Amino acid sequence: MNKKTDFVDYVKLHLHSGDGGSGSMHFHREKFIAKGGPDGGNGGKGGSIIMRGDNQQWTLISLKYRKHIDAKNGENGGAALCTGADAQDVILKVPLGTVAKNAETGEVIGEVTNHGDEVVIVKGGRGGKGNAFFKTATMQAPKFAQPGEEGEEGWFILEVKTLADVGLVGFPNAGKSTLLSTVSAAHPKIANYAFTTLEPSIGIVRYYDDHSFVMADIPGIIEGAHQGRGLGHRFLRHIERNSILLFMISAENLEIAHEYNILLKELKLYNPELLDKERILAITKCDLLGDDKEIISSLKRRMPKKVPYVFISSVTGEGIQELKDLIWKKLH
Repeated sequence: MNKKTDFVDYVKLHLHSGDGGSGSMHFHREKFIAKGGPDGGNGGKGGSIIMRGDNQQWTLISLKYRKHIDAKNGENGGAALCTGADAQDVILKVPLGTVAKNAETGEVIGEVTNHGDEVVIVKGGRGGKGNAFFKTATMQAPKFAQPGEEGEEGWFILEVKTLADVGLVGFPNAGKSTLLSTVSAAHPKIANYAFTTLEPSIGIVRYYDDHSFVMADIPGIIEGAHQGRGLGHRFLRHIERNSILLFMISAENLEIAHEYNILLKELKLYNPELLDKERILAITKCDLLGDDKEIISSLKRRMPKKVPYVFISSVTGEGIQELKDLIWKKLH
């Protein structure tokens, strides 16, 4: 399989839950008993389609080619008060952080954030009642039964929103992948061209005394991403779940505040609530500055206001521990 297509974070599916089985309209018949009472059993429940969080799943690729998923119908009720069997539910195992939406209305049906969490996307129809159910003191021989309830169907969207404590935000080539590979055991693809990262990479960053936090390297943002340019919405939805946004801007760019404001603008236009998150700024590739104190002083004067910042180099390790300390302080 082509590794470029291994990570699938969005699928659109047509789902149809099962119909409930019909209740039985039946009367007991036995030798020497001419007119037995009603003994029609109830119908079984139709199968539901359920999204279940699984911490061993990282992608929706198993659903990519399953455009139509149907659950089975419940069995009809039978004579002698026999209840029809319930249909088996269809379980869709998805990564943690997956959200289910109605494709037509955009309504969020539910999300899974913990292993084992379940969300019923389409509910199976209830089984109909057999005629025995309707027997009363004044109606000893009901000659009717209830049909099974129809299942639900429609188009639905499943999309993954990465769960991490820290989300890395920056233009392509800002050094996000290099930082993640430096501070964790993750091995994202690294190269010196735009959009090397086409999918989120997640790494666990070790801290003191066996403490740790989760960091996500997310595809690089570009101006106009909120309108879907570049990787657009695919990138932006992955930072909605992060507790802290770590903005990363290369020291090669002297207009630090300008680049920071562009990134901030894209987040605001996509979802203003993202600006409520804690922010940290990392000036990357500071090893390229050498010992030129004049340039460093010039950069510090151009920093955006009220945002804590750290100069780092993933190559030399400069500032990495200071950055970890700052992240840990913000998280706790």
